[in-house]
Amino acid sequence: MSEAQRQQILKPPLSIEESGLNLGMLSELALKTIYSVGEIGAIEICEAMCLPFVGVVQPVLELLDREELVNIIGARGFGEQAYRYTISRKGIERTRQAMEHSQYLGPAPVPLPRYNAMMRAQAVGEVRLDEEAVRTAFDGLVIDAAILDKVGPALNSGMSVFLYGPPGNGKTTIATRMARLLARDPIYIPYAVSVDRHTIKVYDDFNHQRVEEEGESGRDASATDRRTDQASGFPASVIDERWVQIKRPIVMVGGELSLESLDLIWDPVAKYYEAPFQMKANGGMFLIDDFGRQQMDPQDLLNRWIVPLETRVDFLSLHTGKKIEIPFEQLVVFSTNLDPADLVDDAFLRRIRHKIKVDDPTVENFHAVYRNMCKVRQVDYTREGFVHLVREWYAKRNRSFRNSHPRDILDQLRDIAVYKHLDPVATPEMIDMACSAYFADL
Repeated sequence: MSEAQRQQILKPPLSIEESGLNLGMLSELALKTIYSVGEIGAIEICEAMCLPFVGVVQPVLELLDREELVNIIGARGFGEQAYRYTISRKGIERTRQAMEHSQYLGPAPVPLPRYNAMMRAQAVGEVRLDEEAVRTAFDGLVIDAAILDKVGPALNSGMSVFLYGPPGNGKTTIATRMARLLARDPIYIPYAVSVDRHTIKVYDDFNHQRVEEEGESGRDASATDRRTDQASGFPASVIDERWVQIKRPIVMVGGELSLESLDLIWDPVAKYYEAPFQMKANGGMFLIDDFGRQQMDPQDLLNRWIVPLETRVDFLSLHTGKKIEIPFEQLVVFSTNLDPADLVDDAFLRRIRHKIKVDDPTVENFHAVYRNMCKVRQVDYTREGFVHLVREWYAKRNRSFRNSHPRDILDQLRDIAVYKHLDPVATPEMIDMACSAYFADL
């Protein structure tokens, strides 16, 4: 998609036709908006529907007035934009009929083809990161340079990543830092998408983070009208308000993931759809943490995604049985403590572009993590205590180092120090008390 085509999608509609919706759907949404509030002004209706008054909402309200579905009860100013509306008796019946079809209320949706085109134009593969940016993002973590050299190309590919290795070595932390790199580049997503007469809710405050606009945090609000949005090339004030600018999303799931949650979620009461996880993750990262410990068999998930991972296209089902096509444009990260050979076959591993093993730290790296955590947890470091820890609790017991151990052991030490009214100092004696409470040696 060219930049001109992308700008065309984000351009505010000047007519009902340009909105991509029909008069009937807009009329029903306007009726439900008026009905839900009781009394509302024309401009407030525009704000609720995220559509302009002239050319779009104005003819809708004129139609509702002609058909005696609404009452104009006055005005606060001059012109039709100042009119205030309530629902009429006839309008109440029509609204109830509309709500039997769908109770969706909020910003007007955008047509599915526009959503698909915009998501492909904002694919993760469009992000370009260099070595310096990756190292800066991982600053403060003790991590092998060899791992960073794999992370950068994986992010630039925008394809799929398999993070594996023993537990407690920071796979989730690495994935989170990867996501932080992606989040620097904002994208646009719609509040909702329209398919036939059905609505799919896409945006939610849990999985998506808005890009804060100037004026919202105490800065000069007039600057918002003057600035130009980097992603679209338009002044911010003339972006189609049905689209919201967000940081590239990070959708993280664990054991709750099921096959049902990977398809459109139909609400039989509200009668509209909630987008599945992978649709909410489009343009960003979909992290499947603790892969292999989900409610479903790992092979079922892999079979579900073999085609999307290769073709970058996914198919979802409406409750009517109709299939719709959406882009699968996200960085999918599988993170697991289990042996990949026990989870997936060679055919699936071949489709996962990047495999990154996060192994146990060396003694040097373990020491660096330990010293860092002493500073973070405000525990006085002693060389004697660290040597004692390694000799007595690792070497003699044939225990592997884990990057999470220093944090957990020092937390135990602090708890003991508070209980005994002692200063938090990592002496051999305090180390022994902390480790005996932390490790489950049988």
